[in-house]
Amino acid sequence: MLDSIEEVEKKFAEQGYITDRTLATTIYLSLALGKPIFLEGEPGVGKTEVAKAMANILGSELIRLQCYEGIDAGTALYEWNYPRQMLELRLEEARGTDKEEIGRNIFREEFLLKRPLLAALQAEEKHRPVLLIDEVDRSDEEFEAFLLEVLSDFQITIPEVGTVRAKQVPFVVLTSNRTRELHDALKRRCLYLWIDYPTYDKEMDIVRSRVSGIGEELTRQVCGFMQLLRNRDFYKKPGVAETIDWALALMALKMDELDASAVDATLGCVLKYKEDIEKIQEDGVPQLIEKAKLLRERTNAR
Repeated sequence: MLDSIEEVEKKFAEQGYITDRTLATTIYLSLALGKPIFLEGEPGVGKTEVAKAMANILGSELIRLQCYEGIDAGTALYEWNYPRQMLELRLEEARGTDKEEIGRNIFREEFLLKRPLLAALQAEEKHRPVLLIDEVDRSDEEFEAFLLEVLSDFQITIPEVGTVRAKQVPFVVLTSNRTRELHDALKRRCLYLWIDYPTYDKEMDIVRSRVSGIGEELTRQVCGFMQLLRNRDFYKKPGVAETIDWALALMALKMDELDASAVDATLGCVLKYKEDIEKIQEDGVPQLIEKAKLLRERTNAR
């Protein structure tokens, strides 16, 4: 379905996701080699959206595992449905089943609660399933070790059942905000890519594709303003997700260009910490708007 890097770029663009050549190449190689993609970068730069766009392109379900501190194999892989198993035992007793036979059949698949990893391995869809292991850096080292079997051979061992192998190799995306370093053994099983904040021109393309009906002038000013913000020493710099949210908010306010009052009123779409908002207000919003316009003019001149 995606038989070239150019086709990857085209299909992702149709989903409103603007890729660069490096990302498109990584996605193409992941499909061709059957290897997971490990995407690192600041929050809001579009790591998770890669998996969402691919699920739409392939026409398959997005199976998402959201990682967090303390996540374990039971949450990620499977659990036995203990209430149903206990009910089955009582029913067998009521039916007069021989004592030696009671409980022998309670570890069948019908009593298995499939969590994301097992669901991805056993997916029977026409197209490859898409598995998103999101924010894997929030999990602990024990969970990292557990993932190695899944990502190496796309199989899982369930003691009561045996080894479960993937019916078809899923397209796997792991994301990390780099809150901690992950073990080399996990990274070696993946194609690695760091996703940085977009350039001014790329961000304009993203806004045009994701914000329907936005004017060219507003697009230029919004993207110029965001480029300036990312050069500041903030607690949390705004990502592309914030750019899109802000552009949508300004469109809802029927703005054609930035002005100080509209920016002040909508800073909460862009910055998520009180200290960061205060820093911008102290620097002067009107001055930043003018600098954003100058940035646009310099870019046009080039």
